[in-house]
Amino acid sequence: MDWSGKSVLVTGADGCIGSHLVEKLVRLGAKTKALVYYNAFGRRGWLDHLESGDRVEVIPGDIGERAIVDRALRGTETVFHLAALIGVPYSSQAPESYVRTNVQGTLTLLQAARDLGLKRFVHASTSEVYGSARYVPMDEQHPLQGRSVYAATKIGADKLVEAFHHSFDLPAVIVRPFNTFGPRQSTRAVVPTIITQCLAGDTVCLGNLHPTRDLNYVEDITEGFLAAAASDKAVGKTINLGSGLEISIGELARFIAKLMHKEIAIRQDAQRLRPAQSEVERLCADHTLAHDLLGWQPRFSLEQGLSLSIDWFKENLGKYRTDAYEV
Repeated sequence: MDWSGKSVLVTGADGCIGSHLVEKLVRLGAKTKALVYYNAFGRRGWLDHLESGDRVEVIPGDIGERAIVDRALRGTETVFHLAALIGVPYSSQAPESYVRTNVQGTLTLLQAARDLGLKRFVHASTSEVYGSARYVPMDEQHPLQGRSVYAATKIGADKLVEAFHHSFDLPAVIVRPFNTFGPRQSTRAVVPTIITQCLAGDTVCLGNLHPTRDLNYVEDITEGFLAAAASDKAVGKTINLGSGLEISIGELARFIAKLMHKEIAIRQDAQRLRPAQSEVERLCADHTLAHDLLGWQPRFSLEQGLSLSIDWFKENLGKYRTDAYEV
């Protein structure tokens, strides 16, 4: 698809995946707008660090505010909806805020998109909605399990998107990435947690070491979002983006340390443990549908993605706190 001159909006553009998506859209020539969460300091998250940031129309606001959402969407052809509260542990502490942002915020955006007649609504889901694998690889028919408040609110958001497609013919597609990692990611995620602790010392504190994850470099995930937006066959579908490979958290820590030529001690930290009934023990994607409908498959191996991430975190370690557990 030729994105040159296309008018697009990215919500949650100030985050890791959102900023990479904005960066790529600008590079492809799209007229890019970015909805970022308002703050009194005028900061625009990771967009402040992009060389192409001055070519983005930044709209500060809240995804649940209809007037701001209407203004952001007006004149837009495609919206990539990535705005969400994503921390799993924090969702147990602040469940109402997750419902307001992830469910009510998505509803506000859907209503505006329907009323304004958008050509494509691309919604970011998460593999967390599946809970622990009942079978692997996990296709899009896998049962949904709300094992955390975060997962439950994302299930609610996904179902609203599905309902707006069926009820109002909204041309929507749900993109369901498995575990994304890469530059600019928060240390709430496991890969940055391991890398930054390796850079800061010789001990890596983690929660459960045995759960497995399907890890995907952020560049591959942004390519998947763009492909979903460009494909008419994707409308009305939910599509997994994942590698089909899994690695345990303990193995991941040892692999990262090896790539960094570090000898580390791995210590389990009780405050990092999820409640037993909420832990997602295993994730491993079936990306057959993404391949068949979008022509998508990962280009970066785990080693390649981790090596690029390690290099970035080395250059940007000062932006992170390595002495605290980020919920």
